[in-house]
Amino acid sequence: AKDYELRQYETAKWVSTVIRGETQKEAMRQGFWKLFHYIQGKNEKEIKIDMTVPVTCLVKPGCTDFKISFFVPFEHQDSPPQPTDSDVFIEERKAAAIFVRSFGGFASPERYAEEAEVLARILRNRGQPFHQDFFYTAGYDSPFKLFNRHNEVWYFKK
Repeated sequence: AKDYELRQYETAKWVSTVIRGETQKEAMRQGFWKLFHYIQGKNEKEIKIDMTVPVTCLVKPGCTDFKISFFVPFEHQDSPPQPTDSDVFIEERKAAAIFVRSFGGFASPERYAEEAEVLARILRNRGQPFHQDFFYTAGYDSPFKLFNRHNEVWYFKK
């Protein structure tokens, strides 16, 4: 469809952390740095890992817990180094069909919420079954990239 796409993602490992009781913006900041330290060598093998995209954030409307995640690069998928920070963990996300809406610019929590609502409305209008109790935000750019930015919101297909 012109206003969203349906992607099939394979099973993959992500490195994640949950930040509780903060605003989404603050949770993203704190979570990003915890995960950045992991890829900079704060792991059992003390190895540096390439930064990957997207950086995702699990949002459950009305909840102040946010799970921030980095995709584990393909060369580490089989056995990612274990984090040494007890707040950071490796998770395996099962294969899934995901509805994706893309947009540009600098994404704020408010903009992500607006785009998620637009996507949810489109999916409901088209009779597409999806998990409505949560969505993911996905950011693809460094904060220093000023133009042609790429952001997404994801709903999982039922």
